[in-house]
Amino acid sequence: MSLEKTYRKMHSGELYLPGEAELMKEQLACLDKLYEFNMTRPTELEKRGELLSQMFCEIGEGCYIEPPLHANFGGKHVHFGRYVYANFNLTLVDDTHIYVGDCTMFGPGVVVATAGHPIRPDLRAKGYQYNFPVHIGKNCWIGAGALIVPGVTVGDNVVIGAGSVVTKDIPSNSVAVGNPCRVIRTVNERDMEYYFKDCPISRELLRSEGLE
Repeated sequence: MSLEKTYRKMHSGELYLPGEAELMKEQLACLDKLYEFNMTRPTELEKRGELLSQMFCEIGEGCYIEPPLHANFGGKHVHFGRYVYANFNLTLVDDTHIYVGDCTMFGPGVVVATAGHPIRPDLRAKGYQYNFPVHIGKNCWIGAGALIVPGVTVGDNVVIGAGSVVTKDIPSNSVAVGNPCRVIRTVNERDMEYYFKDCPISRELLRSEGLE
């Protein structure tokens, strides 16, 4: 199969074989860049930024990713907006496109997966795979150890609880937790006044940020 045809299948949700020699050659080149990124010293922030701009399909200003980062194609199919933050061990199964909006944060050990394999055993034994894109909106907080599966859309201003398995779309302005992840409530007036349990948000802080 031609590389062009494989790419079309990769990004259309069709079944395909990911082990094609030319595709793997390109993937390994991407993984070399990822290796270089993960081997940077903590003080080499400028080098990290330069590498991310080469590795990712799109990456906005002010993004920070704490190594180690894991990505099937080294970020080649990843689109980050501005000021995205990712703590260590973010895993991006980016066999097709992953879109992340501005100011979204990832806790440690989050997995965002676009790839899957058929349940039919004989097809799976031959190595067939399919991919569906993942969309994550602006200003989301994805808690530590959360897993987002292929084809899911997470809206804007969403909080996903730690350890959640997100198998369905999550609407904007929601707090969602669990396995499978479910919306437990919307962002409400109390959230405007308290940042954690009974800890109030300082009025002085809100004034200083122009948010009062």
